[in-house]
Amino acid sequence: MEANVRWVALTAVAPVAWGANYYVTHQYLPADHPLYGAALRALPAGLVLLALSRKRPRGVWWGRSALLGLLNTSVFFVLVYAASQLLPTSVASTVMALSPLTMMLIAWPLVAERPSIRRLFGAAVGLGGVCLMLLTGADGVSLPGLLASGAAMLVSAFGHVLTKRWGTGTDVLASTAWQLTAGGLLLLPAAVVVEGPPPASTATSVLAFGYVSLIATALAFVAWFTGLRHLPAGTVGLVGLLNPVTGTLLGTAVGGESLAAQQWCGLALALAGVVLGHPSEKRKLAPDPAAPVPASGRDSLRC
Repeated sequence: MEANVRWVALTAVAPVAWGANYYVTHQYLPADHPLYGAALRALPAGLVLLALSRKRPRGVWWGRSALLGLLNTSVFFVLVYAASQLLPTSVASTVMALSPLTMMLIAWPLVAERPSIRRLFGAAVGLGGVCLMLLTGADGVSLPGLLASGAAMLVSAFGHVLTKRWGTGTDVLASTAWQLTAGGLLLLPAAVVVEGPPPASTATSVLAFGYVSLIATALAFVAWFTGLRHLPAGTVGLVGLLNPVTGTLLGTAVGGESLAAQQWCGLALALAGVVLGHPSEKRKLAPDPAAPVPASGRDSLRC
């Protein structure tokens, strides 16, 4: 049980960093260069992790790294940017709060994790809390924005569960490095063709990109994928509800925003959903070492 608490705490680093990332991106990064923004977020993070891991993919992991980089980095980062530009933050965050339920449903056929009643209830409570906290009756909701936000949620949920399915026997640091590197390399030529020269940099934007790339991407993705290795996908998805919670609290503390009683109640419900989804099983969640290893599991990352 204590080990589960440690894994949940480590996983929580990711949504907290992502929640703060909304504020940093909105305040300090150029709004008209989404492809460059995504590439400069992914590629430096991937190269730093690659230098730390000093491993390269072998066998099937060349293709897997490219596919996971496309899903978890290239497509996801661009869709999130589009949604943030087309929708009020409250609506975009509420759509993304469907991710825990989506991850549970996808994990059932892909990694044989049947969602428990407790986790489904926690996801419903957390989603209700996010809705209560963020929905403010925004007018003029964009249909393309809703489609982009929904697509981002589906792409990330599928990519994260697929990472869990293929992660057995691999090094988390190395596999994360190659996903981010592959995603950044796929984005960079698209940015050059579509957006032309890169945006002008200032000391502030360099520091902001440093946070976005090293903290909200490199550190956050390693923590997130480590959590997926040791916890059920549904539990990890529920921990992700800390993302909108962090964004709301940061807006209150830094942006001078104030929370009404309804929003405080919603925040409490969102946190309750995370707690309800905490794994209570005392059994070991890692695969049984005595079980036969599938052929695909032998194609792990090696030095």
